Amino acid sequence: MKFWLRLAVLSSLAVGAWAQSSAPQAEPKPQPSALDAALFYQILLGELNTRQGAAGSGFSLMLDAARKTRDPALFQRSVDMALQARSGEAALQAAQTWKREIPSATEANRYVLQILLALNRIEEAGKALAVSINELPLDEQAGAIASAPRIFGLVKDKALAADAVEKAMAKAFTQKATVAAAWTTVGRMRRDAGQISRASEAARQGHAADPQATGPLALALALSLLDNANSSLKPMVDAHMRTAVSPELRLAYARTLVSLQLLPEALAQLLQLNDKHPVFADGWLIHGLVLQENGQLQEAEKRFEQYVRLLGSSPAPEQQAGLAEALMSLAQLAQKQGQLDRANQWLSQMPAGADPIKLASRQADVLAQQGRLDEARQVLAQVKPANAEQALRKVLAQSMWLREHRDTPAAYVLVKAALDKQPKNTELLTELSLVCEKLKRFDEMEALLRQLMALAPQEAHAFNALGYSLADRNIRLDEALQLIEKAVQLAPQDPYIQDSLGWVKFRRGEKAEALAILKAAYKAKPDAEIAAHLGEVLWVMGQPNEAGTLWREGLLLKADNDTLLETLKRFNFKP
Repeated sequence: MKFWLRLAVLSSLAVGAWAQSSAPQAEPKPQPSALDAALFYQILLGELNTRQGAAGSGFSLMLDAARKTRDPALFQRSVDMALQARSGEAALQAAQTWKREIPSATEANRYVLQILLALNRIEEAGKALAVSINELPLDEQAGAIASAPRIFGLVKDKALAADAVEKAMAKAFTQKATVAAAWTTVGRMRRDAGQISRASEAARQGHAADPQATGPLALALALSLLDNANSSLKPMVDAHMRTAVSPELRLAYARTLVSLQLLPEALAQLLQLNDKHPVFADGWLIHGLVLQENGQLQEAEKRFEQYVRLLGSSPAPEQQAGLAEALMSLAQLAQKQGQLDRANQWLSQMPAGADPIKLASRQADVLAQQGRLDEARQVLAQVKPANAEQALRKVLAQSMWLREHRDTPAAYVLVKAALDKQPKNTELLTELSLVCEKLKRFDEMEALLRQLMALAPQEAHAFNALGYSLADRNIRLDEALQLIEKAVQLAPQDPYIQDSLGWVKFRRGEKAEALAILKAAYKAKPDAEIAAHLGEVLWVMGQPNEAGTLWREGLLLKADNDTLLETLKRFNFKP
């Protein structure tokens, strides 16, 4: 990034961050002016030179006048002139002179810090950061320390930036008022640099120094730190969660546990949250969503209803999205029970700012369940997107609806037209590959998935989709295993990818290993398709009663799942 663009961005970050962390200063008492006629004309000449294009001469005259008067405004003007002349070194000279002449000028050191970062002189910037922090009153230092990751955020060498900031924290590590903030800041920067073990150690050090500080714990909750085989943070967090913690922190931990696929632990945290903080609305919403995802629908419904009650008829603007999510889920649960009038009642309470695509999709599902398919298609078709992002989501929602209601050719036409306009859109590539699989256009599906792998090599589901398709068709099984193992490497906790791994093992004749993998996948995520696969393995291994139990459970989860229905038909199983 060019120096001037970097300086502009860094300045906005630094000034904004320091403004938030520093208390307003009292206005200085008026001092007698040191300006005489000669200095007046020197300043005037400096300004005239600058306006006439001789910014270098103007800068020199202004800096000299600043030295003579020791006036902060003139020093600041000399820095501005150097920046206008596009001379970073001159701007740095002016700021450093300002600091040397007026040691108490905190603003001067902030300029030094900004300019050093723009010049990519990171180690020197770290020293300037230390000076700036240590100049502040002790009760303001923690806020300034917390701003360091933003100030250094545009530095390309993240490890070097982390090193510089950690050195700047030397004094902060020795003070009780700042030690937790210092370790949290260092941990954030180590995490951003990909130094996960060092970030974890920073979180541990911060918590040990100040067990009541939330910063180290919030750092420890980062998925990249907890989802680490060598991490010792989870026992530390678990121990702290047994004390009285804020509802926000407990909710954050529950979210991380969900991301780690540790659903029983997440649900235990959410139960505590609802019990200890019954008026904390977000706890009820997230609890309901996790229960819904886990198939505990009646309990989920109770949580959603409590959330809606807590928000009342006039929720705050920031709660509108949560209310819409809860009402959408309640409508979906009512649908599953065949209570379509009740579903429509929930949808009628949707706030004005609700997502129009989600709302139309749910309304279409209710209409389809009533057999009013043409009306359902119209509801989706008539949505007027407000922007390009909504236009894309409308196409995806329409295609998904068409796939689910056996009009896959229409979905192909719709998505293909959109992809022709955005040939590298990964969401459209993914959707069209699913459509092609339904249409048994396997060569085209494979080409789309190969393109997706090239565009998004870290996207696990592209590798999984192709590997599963090969395994399901019982072809190229060695290649299928390689693709699925790549997906496992990218997303080791994903139960659907584990399902694919179990399925390809079964296809290769590795039945015992397949059984163990599929049992673990189904335990992590009770799902109709995983039930179909696990039931088939059990049946083939001579356990028809256990297979029947699994298939019946699968039908309760999703009675119209194609894979499950095809499996029951092949085995002539009557539930």
